[in-house]
Amino acid sequence: MLSDSPLTELKGVGEALAKKLEKLGLHRVDDLLFLLPLRYEDRTQLIKIGSLQAGTRSLVTGEVLLAETAFRGRRNLLVRISDGSGQLTLRFFHFSRTQQAQFQPGAHITCFGEVRRGKNGFEIIHPEYRVLRKNQDATTSDSLTPIYPATEGVQQRRLRNLTDQALQQMSRAPPQELLPAATTEKLGMPSLADALAYLHRPPPDADVQQMLAGTHPCQQRLAFEELLAHYLSLRKVRALAASEGAVALREGNEDVGNFIDDLPFKLTAAQQRVVNDILNDLAEPHPMMRLIQGDVGSGKTVVAAIACLKAIACGVQAAIMAPTEILAEQHWRSFSDWFQPLGIEPAWLSGSQRVVARRESLAAIADGTAQLIVGTHALFQEGVDFHRLGLVVIDEQHRFGVHQRMALRDKGVAQGAHPHQLVMTATPIPRTLAMAAYADLDTSVIDELPPGRQPVTTIAIPESRRHEVVERVLSACAAGQQAYWVCPLIEESEVLDYQAAEASYAMLTEALPDLRIGLVHGRMRPAEKERGMKAFKEGLIQLLVATTVIEVGVDVPNASLMIIENAERMGLSQLHQLRGRVGRGAAQSHCVLLYKAPLGRIAKERLSVLRETNDGFIVAQRDLELRGPGELLGTRQTGLPEYRVANLIRDAALMPQVQITAEGLMRTSDVRVAAIVRRWLGDASRYGKV
Repeated sequence: MLSDSPLTELKGVGEALAKKLEKLGLHRVDDLLFLLPLRYEDRTQLIKIGSLQAGTRSLVTGEVLLAETAFRGRRNLLVRISDGSGQLTLRFFHFSRTQQAQFQPGAHITCFGEVRRGKNGFEIIHPEYRVLRKNQDATTSDSLTPIYPATEGVQQRRLRNLTDQALQQMSRAPPQELLPAATTEKLGMPSLADALAYLHRPPPDADVQQMLAGTHPCQQRLAFEELLAHYLSLRKVRALAASEGAVALREGNEDVGNFIDDLPFKLTAAQQRVVNDILNDLAEPHPMMRLIQGDVGSGKTVVAAIACLKAIACGVQAAIMAPTEILAEQHWRSFSDWFQPLGIEPAWLSGSQRVVARRESLAAIADGTAQLIVGTHALFQEGVDFHRLGLVVIDEQHRFGVHQRMALRDKGVAQGAHPHQLVMTATPIPRTLAMAAYADLDTSVIDELPPGRQPVTTIAIPESRRHEVVERVLSACAAGQQAYWVCPLIEESEVLDYQAAEASYAMLTEALPDLRIGLVHGRMRPAEKERGMKAFKEGLIQLLVATTVIEVGVDVPNASLMIIENAERMGLSQLHQLRGRVGRGAAQSHCVLLYKAPLGRIAKERLSVLRETNDGFIVAQRDLELRGPGELLGTRQTGLPEYRVANLIRDAALMPQVQITAEGLMRTSDVRVAAIVRRWLGDASRYGKV
């Protein structure tokens, strides 16, 4: 296959066009073959004007009856055509004199576009059209017309011409079949060349609905290979890590055992299982790469503390990185409570630290005095030098970009040893998605909550009943409980009709004058936020009005009521995270989702899911179905590439066979593995968790 042929070898492609095509990710001729259509249009048959239906995209031909300029708020060119069965109006808002002159009465034209119902019958706005020469018959396409992803300055006709050329070259030099023959036979898949040719130029009898759904065998053939390429790429990252050296952490079992015994609670069976996974990994002479999934409140932090204690007992440093100062501070307080009695003083490092305190922290990190370091992204910035970093713990890992995680990891590389890595997320990932997205990590799941936790009762209420919710807050606080009132924005916005935190704070202060009410949001200085959160945790504040800054990292067992404004505007996972801030004590907890009517279909489904279940994995699965994998995984931050053909939801059933095929290829053909990865990912194959 002409893998390395530049696009400029194609007819009509100069340097200027090549630069525009780069915006579509097109660099080589075969890139065009993998630029698959977004949809298809049927131009294989002419439709009689008298048979047109509103909402359809149709190909018609007819004689021009008249062309006139009308002024209806703006200048319009109206062209009336007829084919004997009826009349159709073509409407143009942007046109030139030359264009207008083409539509002489008696001229015959062929046009295509979406049929709409106008004041004077059916019309098409800005159709694609062609003026026919005298005695020239209207022509139809031999195949369905593909509509490709577009970019400025590149028309669909140009893309179809270029893909025509690429398909011609492919017919002369078919692409190499990289999938094992046994796999394609087992799954009944066509060859790659047949699949590409069919998808670029489907025959008139193609099942368009099946193709739009992405379930046609030709699409599944490509989706399988693309999923395989991504999976192989991640397995290569995993294999690379397995070949690297790390300090085997085998001492300190007694310290760890005593720490677990002295905890004021007993570890759940799930926590103990995950602890065993981690301790086994840490004892190996190559870096641990483990993902811990656990729903909100499942006890991931204490598991991370046990891992850190193991590292410290073996003479290396442990670092914990969190995405926000509030979450990092929560960890710092928790670890201080646990570790100070053991003579271990956690060091703190953040971007907002004062110069003197930062200098002291940096010195302690560099000389090894600081055995445990807790902080934000400041941990991997220039000027931070670790003495002997042996373990990196990253919380809410999907909020960090690849380069940030890599930078922290690289700071720990010394004497050929790489630090062990433990990444945690409170966003449960459905199994099929985890299989595809985290193939480079070993995964452990904390799938049970500590004993005594009661499920949070969730209800949805329209904002017109806000006064009832305010009364509910009053009664909860009068009974000695505390409550959150969460709003998406800090201030009133003319653009977004959200209930702002400051407006809610003012409203609640007036409505509930006898309650102690606090306000916390992201624009506050860290010290102000800290004071507000501390006052709430200590019970000095009964009702905390906040933005989603409190989504993670706040543990107030006495808080039993959560009000979420504009719940219809938030994603399922975020709503579930917020709900997880209550239900941490013995009292029955409640979450009230305030929404603005009317609700759209997806918003209704979101709120319905939260009312029906507290299971984070069910919530995550539904979130995946409603929003897609990019949002759930934080694609924009992780750098996880978008799939060109595959859909992790639709094509989940392919993943088990993808795994089987990948394992076989990795055992038998490194060359084929590299070719598959390069075909789909180019040179950007090193992504994911590093």
